[in-house]
Amino acid sequence: MPSKLRVLPLGGLGEIGKNMTVVEYDGRIVVVDTGLMFPTAEMHGIDLVLPDFSYLRERADDIEAIVLTHGHEDHVGALPYVLREVGMPPVIYGGLLTIGMVRSKLDEHKLGESAPLQELPPGEKVKRGPFELELIHLAHSIPDMRAVLLKTEAGSVLMTGDYKFDQTPVDGRPADVSRLAALGQEGLTLLCGDSTNADRPGVAPSESAVGPALLEQFSRCKGRIIVTSFASNIHRVQQVIDAAARLDRKVALVGRSMRKNFNIASNLGIANAPQGIFIQPREIGDFPDEKVVVISTGSQGEPLSALRRMANNDHRDVQLHSGDTVVFSATPVPGNERAVNETIDRIYEIGATVITAKDAPIHASGHGWQEELKLMLNLTKPKYVMPVHGDYKRLRLHSELAEAVGIGSDRIFQGRNGLPLEVDGSGAGFGEDIHAGVIYVDGVNIGEPDDAALRDRREISADGIFIVVATISSDDGSIVADPEVIFRGVAFLEEADGLVEDLKDLVEDQLDAAASARRRENHLIEEDLHDAIGKFVWQRLRRRPMVLPVVVEV
Repeated sequence: MPSKLRVLPLGGLGEIGKNMTVVEYDGRIVVVDTGLMFPTAEMHGIDLVLPDFSYLRERADDIEAIVLTHGHEDHVGALPYVLREVGMPPVIYGGLLTIGMVRSKLDEHKLGESAPLQELPPGEKVKRGPFELELIHLAHSIPDMRAVLLKTEAGSVLMTGDYKFDQTPVDGRPADVSRLAALGQEGLTLLCGDSTNADRPGVAPSESAVGPALLEQFSRCKGRIIVTSFASNIHRVQQVIDAAARLDRKVALVGRSMRKNFNIASNLGIANAPQGIFIQPREIGDFPDEKVVVISTGSQGEPLSALRRMANNDHRDVQLHSGDTVVFSATPVPGNERAVNETIDRIYEIGATVITAKDAPIHASGHGWQEELKLMLNLTKPKYVMPVHGDYKRLRLHSELAEAVGIGSDRIFQGRNGLPLEVDGSGAGFGEDIHAGVIYVDGVNIGEPDDAALRDRREISADGIFIVVATISSDDGSIVADPEVIFRGVAFLEEADGLVEDLKDLVEDQLDAAASARRRENHLIEEDLHDAIGKFVWQRLRRRPMVLPVVVEV
């Protein structure tokens, strides 16, 4: 009797980002994607959010391969951390550009030389333990997007990754519809499909329609043009370069990832540019404004991105001014709207003009809309469906689309991270929940800071911090030196006359009372100081800063 085919999402369900799925059969594992997510505003000090891959630490020897669908950060960004914590798998598969981008990323983490990276051409089948593995070409906003097909004795599973059915893609390579239809004829057991645009009726516009729209907008601009887009959207960058060449403008690539990704794509023959069109960012000022196009990172308002620094007048090479036109050839990822709006507002304050996708058709989503999701379902004719890559709203909407094309509700599974779907000859159902959480990257460290740590950071960011250092005698607890009061980030402090001196008096009174009561336990004295100082500051400032009393014995 064959084992169960087990599909365990560790990320990407109930959220947009950190996509990672474990496919198990007969005790062996294939991992599909290792993505990350960027922190939300309340995650103070957190740099990156990773899937909780602790499940794989205990199963490292069972991993047959890691397969990457494409080169976006929400699908490959966690790979260096996974390799460092779990160890190197026998092989890491992906498309040509995906492997090129990942190799560069791993080189930065000093992991490139030991990583077993291997391009797997679409349609080529390989055996990895009990799995037969095949990549299927799909269209997306980045070249070399691949769906992952895994076949076992218990059935087959297709992980679509991100896709759209673009009939006129920039590179002339539409999705391999014939292979998807063949899967439907062969009999596909489980489809795990992208749900990102399950809420958008119709069909997504073609990426190739963006180029003429960009050219039209550029032709109206009299001054410099600054275009911001995802650095990984090679097709979009290519179309911006083509439009600039048509208008006899020079192009400057600004932002490390923008330059790196285009260089990788150029070296692989995926992108190209006319001889002599590029200038260095430091040379922008040497050319008339009407002869320059800048392609910049920062479409999501990232704090350290090139465009955000331009908007804050803090970029070494590009200073925005009146007459510039900033083109946002991207839409905000859910959760980034505030940062993008702040950047746009700052650009307007400088006096430049902003064009977004609301103003002109200068962006096309890389994710299929409802009719394309239905087409995927009708082509592959899966026995079971588990929507992935979306928040709970989109997962449900994708489920409803599956019902609309004739798949019974009992064969549609709306899952969540950490909840495995198990399939065998008798049917499909959810297994035991492993309760997958998240892993945070804070600086160079990765781990799971508890809720208290994040709560403390929110508290400090809101009302600041008071640190009170009290020095007492180890013999009798008497005060040896004046209390020291340190405060940071406390608003309206200057309006509270004499607060610091009054606070010192309060501390001395508390210490005298502790000495008189013969209290020698420092932690108890610190607790009393904490409560008294907190109450005192609230009464004077109507604020609740973090209070850290420190008692030192000499």
